[in-house]
Amino acid sequence: MKKISIISFLIVATAFNFSACKSETKKEENKETITTEVKTSSAAFSVAKAKNDIKFTAYKTTEKIGVGGQFDKIDIIAGGEGNSVKEAINNTEFSIPVSSLATKDSSRDFKIRKFFFGAMADTKLLTGKLSLTTDKDGIAKITMNGKTEDVLFTYTIVDKTFNMQTTIDINNWNAGEALASLNKVCEILHTGADGVSKTWSDVALNITTTF
Repeated sequence: MKKISIISFLIVATAFNFSACKSETKKEENKETITTEVKTSSAAFSVAKAKNDIKFTAYKTTEKIGVGGQFDKIDIIAGGEGNSVKEAINNTEFSIPVSSLATKDSSRDFKIRKFFFGAMADTKLLTGKLSLTTDKDGIAKITMNGKTEDVLFTYTIVDKTFNMQTTIDINNWNAGEALASLNKVCEILHTGADGVSKTWSDVALNITTTF
């Protein structure tokens, strides 16, 4: 009986020690995981921390009346940091939620989101990458409606402010049907003095980043 009791005690003690060791190991692993997730940056310029104004002008009626708007949110998904403005902008990859579109008219915003972007293939986000090719020119790879296209743009850097300008043609992203969908729901509002309802396919972009 004594031998059985001693053996039982040893088994229980061993099991307890093993469980305790396992628990401590798990705690140590958790500590290590938390430590590796901490990231710091010493870059002097950060696009994510800068003030980003993403403005656009679309056009309606035969007279080509401009309708201004903007996107209130941009997420930097890669790059976007550097020791100069140019270095920070170059190779920045970004994502813009369509839901952040704003034109100072909630009814218009709803129509653009639902009948234009909503008519495209999986376009809840506009994504892209900026590349500065010279001291005044660049290329933006923009993905929309399941297609990626290169867009040439011009830019300036004054002090700590980057500004780029370009004009895109929606048809380059096979978005003609989406444009027609928007024009149909805005038919009366997009009808000019000549009685013709028209929504233009070209959109002007003006983006400013102030560090």
